[in-house]
Amino acid sequence: MLNLLPERLDRILLLGAHCDDIPIGAGGMLLELCRAYPGVHVTALVLTGAGSLREEEERAALAAFTPGAHLDVVVMDLPDGRVPQHWERAKMALEDLRSRSEPDLVIGPSPHDAHQDHRTLSQMIPTAFRDHLTLGYEILKWEGDLAQPTVFLPLSEPVLTEKIAKLNEHYGSQRDRTWFDDETFRGLARVRGVQCHARYAEGFHVQKLTLSAAPMIGSEPSGF
Repeated sequence: MLNLLPERLDRILLLGAHCDDIPIGAGGMLLELCRAYPGVHVTALVLTGAGSLREEEERAALAAFTPGAHLDVVVMDLPDGRVPQHWERAKMALEDLRSRSEPDLVIGPSPHDAHQDHRTLSQMIPTAFRDHLTLGYEILKWEGDLAQPTVFLPLSEPVLTEKIAKLNEHYGSQRDRTWFDDETFRGLARVRGVQCHARYAEGFHVQKLTLSAAPMIGSEPSGF
């Protein structure tokens, strides 16, 4: 199993259109990375939800999903479902982050996501972070827009169980949604696990990847 992450992982940038997008799509990865790289700096930008219960939920959830990390969360007040109409503000927020940071890894929505807010954010990411490793997470919902991912992170049973428990604990406002339940999260993780010879996994999309033929001295390819 090839590890595509850099030898050192100092800074992670998380991008979401809505509160809960990031933990649903990449909660397992966050738990694994923050424990594998103690003290990593994590910055999260969420475009909607400021000043509401959703923001409170998001801040508590991201803190729980990034154990031991130095966490900075920015929640904006763009209207839910109307991000395309506020393209300039969203793009300026990304450009501001880019001017102040040099992340080793960027995690945001999948380019295949049919939700207009998710899709708009996804289209902005490569224009602001042109030379960065960017992974696009997937969210199962009624649109039926899932595409076949190309990158997988195997998850153990305890990590998946922890992810689901934290989602239920911190996003009480979403429990009445038809797609927000244990079976949804576990079912998709099981499918992605089958596709990478694991019990469970999270799937991601990578738009561009540069390879080096020179091996790192004293290192061997490995998984997370």
